[in-house]
Amino acid sequence: MIETYDELLAAGPELLSLDARAVRTSVDVVSQLSIADLDAPTPCAGWALRDLLEHLIIQHYGFAAASRGEGDLALWKPIPLGADPIAEYRAAAEHVLAAFAVPGALERSFPLPEIRDGIVIPGALAVSFHFVDYVVHSWDVARALDLTVDFDADVLAAALLVAQAVPGGEVRTQPGASFAPEIILPDGSGLDQVLAVLGRSPSWPH
Repeated sequence: MIETYDELLAAGPELLSLDARAVRTSVDVVSQLSIADLDAPTPCAGWALRDLLEHLIIQHYGFAAASRGEGDLALWKPIPLGADPIAEYRAAAEHVLAAFAVPGALERSFPLPEIRDGIVIPGALAVSFHFVDYVVHSWDVARALDLTVDFDADVLAAALLVAQAVPGGEVRTQPGASFAPEIILPDGSGLDQVLAVLGRSPSWPH
């Protein structure tokens, strides 16, 4: 049983498995959209579903490139969706999962040029970022489609550990911040708690 963030980062294959489960859940949710849904609003302020999906696709490719030591910011720039966004998303998801599964990936340093003008962090830390993003973004897509999304309790427990490690304070109020200030949630499901810690209202759009 993983009880701390440090234990999660040291979990090796279990961390990779958790990430893969989050990503495959995101594939299941994205697979339910239609072209008509792409203009729907999402919990990501200012982003329609089209924008969110382009972001999710390029993040997969960006993290995969980082796992190979590639730090070119151009690899993280979204490109417009094509005629089959579901297939595009599925291909991106399989690409990053294959990259993370390469032996030794977690022991490498990942350059993340999008963050604070470029940082280089341990592979396990980077994968934990990717993991929590795809738990939250699976919910974002589901809410845009007026669907629900479910994760196993161990996925949510691990995601909460990562969410609680994300810096808070003024950085959350800056333009372009990845997460809004934490929402105090007295109770709620495991997923609700993850969302609230990262500034998402579980009752969006209300």
